[in-house]
Amino acid sequence: MIKFFLMVNKQGQTRLSRYYEHVEINKRTVLEAEVIKNCLSRSKDECSFVEYKDFKLVYRQYAALFIVVGIDQTENEMAVYELIHNFVEVLDKYFSRVVSETLNLLQNIFSLSKL
Repeated sequence: MIKFFLMVNKQGQTRLSRYYEHVEINKRTVLEAEVIKNCLSRSKDECSFVEYKDFKLVYRQYAALFIVVGIDQTENEMAVYELIHNFVEVLDKYFSRVVSETLNLLQNIFSLSKL
């Protein structure tokens, strides 16, 4: 099961976040900071799957954008890895290039879906 979905730039700023389990706002900031630190500090030669606390992190880098998905222990890492790639392909198809304006638009769409 997917716990959260993050899009982060190279500076470590969260550009988009979506949580699929309730996490308090103050805990989200701490969680995101630790997750970003873990993923951005890894080299390109290292595996894109990271064990973190009671779940796994699956991430991919596209230019200056990192996409990180938190999953539980039973989820298939390779399937999530491919899901990330498919998500980026869809964004690329519809928006021609995944840029920060697109991320702002997606943030607004995700916010509306919570209503």
